[in-house]
Amino acid sequence: MADHDKTLPTGVVVSAYYRVHPDDRQTFIDAVIPDMEAAAKIKGCIFYAFAQDLTDPNTFHLVEGYSDEKAYDEHENSATFLKALAHVVKNVRILDRQGVRYDVAKQHIDDPRGRVS
Repeated sequence: MADHDKTLPTGVVVSAYYRVHPDDRQTFIDAVIPDMEAAAKIKGCIFYAFAQDLTDPNTFHLVEGYSDEKAYDEHENSATFLKALAHVVKNVRILDRQGVRYDVAKQHIDDPRGRVS
């Protein structure tokens, strides 16, 4: 979903990270990719990014944005999400995880490049 547009109105944002056992890293990646692809097709999914940490190959960062609660719920209850979740829970040793959901009240475009002369 490289062509996402984070400037679109976003009502729900999820930010999380996962640190997985090195031996389970590829299993984790393989479980997440189909869910990412399916989420990108949901009407109201503004962005969905899952990336490996630049300093720790076993840590992954997740950021999701949905137009509203309905779109978020559609993803959370989708067959692909539930399949990925079940596969990860049963087959991946998650060493650490933190996740936060934000309900966005006001959105601002952030572009600090104008501060550089």
